[in-house]
Amino acid sequence: MPDRKGRPGPRVLTAALCVTLALVGYIQASSEEPEPPPSPRPAAKNAGVAGRPPSVDLGALPGVGPLTRTKIPDGTGQALVVTGETRDTHTATAILYERDAGGRWRRAAGPWAAHNALRGWTADHTAGDLRTPTGVFRLGDAGGRLPDPGARLPYDQDKEFATSGTGFFGESLEGSFDYVVAIDYNRVPGRTPLDKERPLGPGKGGGVWLHVDHGGPTQACVSLPRDDMRELLLALDPVREPVVVMGPAADIAR
Repeated sequence: MPDRKGRPGPRVLTAALCVTLALVGYIQASSEEPEPPPSPRPAAKNAGVAGRPPSVDLGALPGVGPLTRTKIPDGTGQALVVTGETRDTHTATAILYERDAGGRWRRAAGPWAAHNALRGWTADHTAGDLRTPTGVFRLGDAGGRLPDPGARLPYDQDKEFATSGTGFFGESLEGSFDYVVAIDYNRVPGRTPLDKERPLGPGKGGGVWLHVDHGGPTQACVSLPRDDMRELLLALDPVREPVVVMGPAADIAR
């Protein structure tokens, strides 16, 4: 109400002030542009899917590099990886890997101590060089002096697998061929390991096997302790197209 002198009363002034402030706020709000929504953050490069670390290569085989891996047949589901410390060492480590339904390689057996040739490894094996050939080779035929222990690979029991004499360190060689698996280097697949046909010629060597270890280096083969060799022989499955990947660690890691 106005006072007796005609001036507006306090209630009128308060109401007018509230209206003025509301109008100022409305004008300011109308003149400000709305802030744009935040841009989505780009996905991290090589980010993995939920539950899987980034950049996981399901096809990776431990210790085996991309170049060596291209030599492994697509259908292969078992790989025995035999690695030596250097090109000139005659001791190695062997591990059997199997590929699961998701394509990931997992260790199935090993690691096992192994021997290779006296002078180490070579990418260009020749007869008598006392080196084991490096590379990727199929494993398809087995045999031995002893009866078949239950192998799934074709197994040839034959007395011709008997051997005698001494190795490079004077150790006995007897029993070394009780169990063998032929490595498909310079041989005709599908035949007994005793077969002597050499498609690359005799100068490139042959008769390169996985066999029972005799406690010292070999001529060109890879040897495993008896129980480990038997375990390997029972594990290899021709349906899974097994291979051996072997050589010095630095070479097969390429």
